[in-house]
Amino acid sequence: MRDVLVVNDDGIFAPGLRAAIRAVQGLGRVTAVAPATQKSGVGRSISLLSPVSIAEVKIEGVKAYAVDGTPVDAVLVGIYGVLKRKPELIVSGINLGENMSCEATTSGTVGAAMEGASQGVASIAVSLHSESRFNEVQPEVKMNHCMEVLRRCAEYVLERGLPEGVDVLNINVPEEPVRGVRVTRLARRMYTTHLRERRDPRGRRYFWIDGEPVRDAEPGTDVHAVRVERCISISPLSLDLTSHAGVESLRELARILEKS
Repeated sequence: MRDVLVVNDDGIFAPGLRAAIRAVQGLGRVTAVAPATQKSGVGRSISLLSPVSIAEVKIEGVKAYAVDGTPVDAVLVGIYGVLKRKPELIVSGINLGENMSCEATTSGTVGAAMEGASQGVASIAVSLHSESRFNEVQPEVKMNHCMEVLRRCAEYVLERGLPEGVDVLNINVPEEPVRGVRVTRLARRMYTTHLRERRDPRGRRYFWIDGEPVRDAEPGTDVHAVRVERCISISPLSLDLTSHAGVESLRELARILEKS
């Protein structure tokens, strides 16, 4: 039987994880491994200097494990500590809040999927766009359509695999009504950057980092598809971060360095 590993960054008891499990049930033997607490924004952070504890829980009738670590830790523990073999598919999500643009590298949801890909497993990251602010996203956000999209994409990948050169599908689904589907590239930015300075009761400086959504980007990008067209965005991602366009132009620099 095929193994499907479900992970996330919102935590083991997040409603999006339950929804993801329900979406892929019946496609194989489903196992969930996720951080014990909220771990959004940690990217591909990995626990190298501390042990990762694990506790078994029951969620949606499948074996599930909470790890005291990051989403990447969850992937590694899931593959090598729980399953003890590579699954046929890793699903990361459903994240409550979109993960788009080049800023997706900060996402624990996308980071977990990228780690799965680096371990040689076809991986899907799936997120639900909501107009609510991050801390206002509520469990009652409707995820039925997002679940259906996830299931059909999971079926496709399990049956056909990922296209050549593609390591991860990064899927962002707007809240209904949805007007279509777009295959997209990453926009440059998803949020502006704000740094808010405060003082604690002892007068010491501290900062809050936040930002406002970028409401539009070039046509063909994930931000434009989701926020303007209200379409599902499917972005094919690669582990290769090389700027191939810059390789030739940097050969002059290499020659300069060789002469120094």
